[in-house]
Amino acid sequence: MRARLLLIASLLTIALIGAWGMLDPEGIVSGASVIVEQYFVSRGWFVMLAVSAMLVFCVGLAVSPYGRIRLGADDDRPEFSTPSWIAMLFAAGMGVGLLFWAVAEPLTHYRFGVQFMAPPVAAQNALMATNFHWGFHAWAIYGATALVIAYFAFRRGTPMLVSAPVEHLFPGELWARIAGFLADFMAIVAIAIGVGGSIAMGVFQVADGVDVMMGGTEAAPWLVAVVFALMVAAYLPPLLVDLGAGMSRLSNIAMAIAIGLIVFVIILGPTEYLMNSIVASLGDYLSKAIPRGFQTLNFFDPALVGWFQDWTLTYMVWWIAWGPFVGVFIARISRGRTIREFVLGVLVGPTVFSIVWFGTFGGIGFFDVLRSTGDLLALTETNVERVTFGLLERLPFTTLTTVATILAAFLFIVTSVVSAAFVLGTFSTGGDPNPPPRIRLIWGVLLGVLGAAMVLAGSIDAVKKMIALGALPFVFVSILLCVCMLRALKDEKPVQPVPEVSHADR
Repeated sequence: MRARLLLIASLLTIALIGAWGMLDPEGIVSGASVIVEQYFVSRGWFVMLAVSAMLVFCVGLAVSPYGRIRLGADDDRPEFSTPSWIAMLFAAGMGVGLLFWAVAEPLTHYRFGVQFMAPPVAAQNALMATNFHWGFHAWAIYGATALVIAYFAFRRGTPMLVSAPVEHLFPGELWARIAGFLADFMAIVAIAIGVGGSIAMGVFQVADGVDVMMGGTEAAPWLVAVVFALMVAAYLPPLLVDLGAGMSRLSNIAMAIAIGLIVFVIILGPTEYLMNSIVASLGDYLSKAIPRGFQTLNFFDPALVGWFQDWTLTYMVWWIAWGPFVGVFIARISRGRTIREFVLGVLVGPTVFSIVWFGTFGGIGFFDVLRSTGDLLALTETNVERVTFGLLERLPFTTLTTVATILAAFLFIVTSVVSAAFVLGTFSTGGDPNPPPRIRLIWGVLLGVLGAAMVLAGSIDAVKKMIALGALPFVFVSILLCVCMLRALKDEKPVQPVPEVSHADR
């Protein structure tokens, strides 16, 4: 009964949001903007405090004696090798966003910052801001959600639901059942809106890439519509079959293309400049990341406060929107790992890759801008979807790299939507790990409706506001999950290290 009620409530809610967005895109963007901006003004401090608390939660468990506890039985061992595991969780957690913002985000921050500081300082701060948005704090949101779900699923035998920790710790309690229902419902809404936003972002970038190859200056509405239709046509058929190794292979192909792009840009671009950029941004990030998590720019110019709300706060709730989806995915592939292994892998590996990624693409963007040899900076204001392709035009083999970027963006979106539809089906059917194809297909269609609504919104800024709106309630659920984990660990006996036995003692 509960699963059916949750399914009906979530389907109706998402359908209504999607219909509103398609019929009145300006109205839904305006409404979302008002709510999000008011929340950021009154509760921005809470978002930053909550995200920093999740990072402390993950690191604290990793360095404590509880870090030796396995996510599963004590004799379980990981199913995947560590490199494969990190590659899979990274592809699920970031995907098309990396391709879209590779050059655009550092240059956008630079364009804003250069109003207040010297260009070299603005460039350094722009890379720092970008790395902060994609670094430890982002992955702590994913890691905290995934860690709690994996612990309760593999250690306590609960379903892979956001509600499971609460209902497991307080069985039979009415308030726990109500809180659990609301947690699952908010998770579904956050996932659906977050993935819908990523669909729109992918459509914008793929359409602009195709337009570049056709010699255009801005993707026409008909081209955007065609790309959207092709994307939906690509992800709907896989929803009718089991989620198998095919999706994993597609994600790995997309990830391999992304790595290939990094190597290509470093080798054929200004290599020494880019390596300096990577090393300098790594050191700058490590020295400032933790304090940055507690900054709200409360005493600064209103323009800086607006930037903080539009970027840092929006990014944090964006990752929260993806938290339940990515959390379930990471949990599924992490059985057998210790809490310490899990935290180190989830936080360190993807963060280092992001710093290398933005140090490479942001670095070559600054190489162009600081020498006034191109117009990339202007693109961040007029057509942000085209900035990555504008950079590739300055390097050899432009057609090849443009096609590779289009293909990677397309694959990231298809695999993300298919995986999200499975997770949404699991959540809305009471934890069924293999929901019926009919349910998966319904969710695929609704994700397409949401994506269409965000495409009609017409801009990335509008998409960011709508994603933030869907994620705001889940901030409180994320904190509740961490509290449940800490309470459950009281019943665990910290695992003691097994002493080594020397040959002389045998």
